[in-house]
Amino acid sequence: MNADDDRPATLCLVTGATGYIGGRLVPELLDAGHRVRCLARSPGKLRDHPWAGRVETARGDVTDAASVADAMRGVDVAYYLVHALGSGEDFEATDREAARIFGEAARAAGVRRIVYLGGLTPSDVPESALSPHLRSRSEVGRILLDSGVPTTVLRAAVVLGSGSVSFEMLRYLTERLPVMVTPSWVHTRIQPVAVRDVLRVLVGSADMPADVNRAFDIGGPDVLTYREMMTRYARVADLPRRYVVSVPMLTPRLSSHWVGLVTPVPAGLARPLTESLRHEVVCHENDIERYVPAPPGSPIGFDEAVRLALRRIRQADVATRWLSASLPGAPSDPLPTDPDWAGGSLYTDHRELTVPASREALWRVIEGIGGDNGWYSFPLAWAVRGWLDRLAGGVGLRRGRRDAARLRVGDSLDFWRVEEIEPGRLLRLRAEMRLPGLAWLELRADTDDDGRTRYRQRALFHPQGLLGHAYWWSVSPFHSVVFGGMARNIARAAAREPARTADEHASVG
Repeated sequence: MNADDDRPATLCLVTGATGYIGGRLVPELLDAGHRVRCLARSPGKLRDHPWAGRVETARGDVTDAASVADAMRGVDVAYYLVHALGSGEDFEATDREAARIFGEAARAAGVRRIVYLGGLTPSDVPESALSPHLRSRSEVGRILLDSGVPTTVLRAAVVLGSGSVSFEMLRYLTERLPVMVTPSWVHTRIQPVAVRDVLRVLVGSADMPADVNRAFDIGGPDVLTYREMMTRYARVADLPRRYVVSVPMLTPRLSSHWVGLVTPVPAGLARPLTESLRHEVVCHENDIERYVPAPPGSPIGFDEAVRLALRRIRQADVATRWLSASLPGAPSDPLPTDPDWAGGSLYTDHRELTVPASREALWRVIEGIGGDNGWYSFPLAWAVRGWLDRLAGGVGLRRGRRDAARLRVGDSLDFWRVEEIEPGRLLRLRAEMRLPGLAWLELRADTDDDGRTRYRQRALFHPQGLLGHAYWWSVSPFHSVVFGGMARNIARAAAREPARTADEHASVG
């Protein structure tokens, strides 16, 4: 046995585990054989992660010196993945104080390395002239480098991955506006990087030699203007050609309001990001390769990074909220703790009723839906929708069911397909009719805290383009009839189910 095998696994402290990068870094560190401790203000927010049972959690805040000191005990590598962006106008002061506390606690605890993910800054612009966002990122990196603990500062520009605020801003702007009047910053050159490459370098930085204490630029192979990024995004996403007209008088401050209006990215985040886009952010060195060599095929180019992020994002706010991603463990896929606005718009129609029947009886009705049993509401509306779908070249309602009583994943069910089934509890159907977007219907049989049976129903729609949004708002007035009627009639059918079953059993006897 190698003597190294007797050494305890590296203990990594991850701050920001409830955030975008941190939530993806934790499983990557675990897969690399490290132990992980997460510092979070609300540890309960971590429970939805599939790795929650494999990590230690520490309650605390990076601005609270006592809690940071407690979390640092026994730590080998400390990841600093938090910032106060969007917390108010004094976010620079908050970032400064938090970084100082973190560095001092790491030095006192004997931590052997700090790893920080910051922002890529232009080399020819003095720090005082940077946007507040980039200036704060740069300052935090400098504080950690001066902490007395060997530190790796990774500087990245736009991170390409679903849930990243920069990527989602790009995505919303491109998808929602076929013709865009844009600020002059659309001509700024940027070197984006795929989230997979960011995570690969973050993990690899844990094993850097003790004498390394410096910043590294990290980026993908493509250098593009923001306009080129929007154009190429549209092409990868199979969107019609986008027309971009830049307007010089649209200042970063004004454009942040414009971004906030067009996209659901919070204005508090949009403003510092748009202000940062006036600076060219291109890597000036690739020294990270000496310590974390890129495997074949890395770093990933812009088009492939967008393609990977979109592979599941179009199903994401349904599937990845509750299921594993189509590419298990793919760090670019959305997570349950991503921001509500990440992954694109998702319209929902939610219905919930108490059912005077057993959960088993309710489940029999749910599993028997469709085919000859119909959809428990306004049969003419469903029939018309089926006819319209066939006229548009879709499957219509003609497919019926494979089995009259049982369903399994992959079954076709009229113009739906069974995407997920948890016997006795959950049926999730994905629409296969012609739609300007993606749609799901989720039916659940649950029990509340008082032991009563609850029927929960959700219709979900992820629109594509303006036509998708228009479609949802045009049909939403009918939802109370179609989906409301469905919920009520399924509940009534379940209430009749036990009596009917008992009669049938009596007649057989």
